[in-house]
Amino acid sequence: MVNHLTGELLEIVVFVAVLPYSQYIYAEGMVSTKEPQWIAANNHALQYFGGVPAIVVCDNCRQAVIANRDWIAPDLNKDYAEWAEHNHTVILPAKVKKPKYKSSVENAVGILEKGLFHDLEEMKYFSLEQFNRDLWMRLDKLNSAPFAKKEHSRRYYWDEERKELMPLPLDLYEYMERRTAKVSSDYHIRFDNAYYSVDKAFLHKEVLIRASAAAVKIFSKEGSLICEWPRATAKSQWFTDPNHLPENYKEISEWNGSYFTRKAMTVGPNTVAVIERILASRKLEVQTYRMCQGVLSFIRKYSKQALEETCRQALDLGKVNYTFIKNSIPGIAEDIGVSGYNTAMNEERNKGAFVMGADSMNISKLLSRSQNLARGKGKDGSK
Repeated sequence: MVNHLTGELLEIVVFVAVLPYSQYIYAEGMVSTKEPQWIAANNHALQYFGGVPAIVVCDNCRQAVIANRDWIAPDLNKDYAEWAEHNHTVILPAKVKKPKYKSSVENAVGILEKGLFHDLEEMKYFSLEQFNRDLWMRLDKLNSAPFAKKEHSRRYYWDEERKELMPLPLDLYEYMERRTAKVSSDYHIRFDNAYYSVDKAFLHKEVLIRASAAAVKIFSKEGSLICEWPRATAKSQWFTDPNHLPENYKEISEWNGSYFTRKAMTVGPNTVAVIERILASRKLEVQTYRMCQGVLSFIRKYSKQALEETCRQALDLGKVNYTFIKNSIPGIAEDIGVSGYNTAMNEERNKGAFVMGADSMNISKLLSRSQNLARGKGKDGSK
């Protein structure tokens, strides 16, 4: 999948589940395989199957199993154990490195790899929703197609098998991540590499985050709900409610377009041009402030000359973004040499250091010292 904001290529991991009698298959693409997405995929599988099996045989991934040394008493992931309890089922992980203990799903994975994935991997996707839409369309055809050596399809046998499943609970089990964050000068918090706006009244204040796989809820420290957002499905996604920003936020905010432009002017015209381009790159200017801050912060380590040259190249190549500058400036600074780095910072580090005299590295003196030390004498030759 291609991140439409950064151009970064992201790997899609496919979750696969199967009912063993009918061989009815469910699959779902995920970019993140963290606990919230794992729990959500398990919920979706139960909904797709139309009920809960008495036993769930899972792989030994860390989202499900912490340790499975003897197979008799595996140590389950706490959240997955709670998911099983909520659904009144039992988790029995397969033996480690023993595919026969989960032969049905191994077979299902093989079918998907040899068939469906060959078509899907030729496509270019810009969202998880696009990928899953195509995957589910092909999966529906697979489950409805007759078996090669049986009279009917997976769907036909699933109609029988689902009668043996336990009913779904009234409410799906919901995994909740709990974090705290501080509202930044751009009126947003950062959570899981995405950005969510918070009302202006909470500027620079600490807030509480409660996040499920589908939603991010933001609370005050006192526990009252401030706002709720859909959870980001890609890195660097922004969610901004204009009502969260003060009417004249460009003037009163600590960070604003004029602030970043003035800072860029102390570096050079190419840096100014880059900052102006970045400021205009989003519908709401406030969403660009962190990128501007990131670009200008490079002068802490590198020289203004290095940043100015990097910005010139970014403009020439049409790659005016933070990622290009971040990846390019180390090489450009190295090519420039000493002038490519912030020497003022280096001078600051060396303040208070002991400076040796020019004759301290004289070879005769060094040899004499070594000889004196070997004989048990001091540096001046005394015992």
